[in-house]
Amino acid sequence: MPHEPPDVRIKRVYEPPSGEDGLRVLVDRLWPRGVSRKAAAIDLWMKEAAPSDALRRWFAHDPKRWEAFRRRYEAELLERAEPLAELQARARAGRVTLVYAARDKAHNQAVILRDLLVRPASD
Repeated sequence: MPHEPPDVRIKRVYEPPSGEDGLRVLVDRLWPRGVSRKAAAIDLWMKEAAPSDALRRWFAHDPKRWEAFRRRYEAELLERAEPLAELQARARAGRVTLVYAARDKAHNQAVILRDLLVRPASD
């Protein structure tokens, strides 16, 4: 019987929170500039699910480095499996919105994390 894929969404922290968001998980290593904790309405801050400082600095949100960043970040997540496993469990339990601060909506760690979380499990 096919499983329903987890309901994982992504949203910039600068967009207003919504009742549709479900569990709001910040997946940045640093707290976003200019946003109060109350305004961000974050339920869980998972710094350990964010790219390492070295990888984040290397990527510098350069779209030319996107594919290499994706590979390196996925490798980091698989090395420290606990954050990914926790997010997978939470996504199976209900809607999760991965919250990030980057300006680029197409090239950020939340996109990669969402893709990993909704990817069908290989048998």
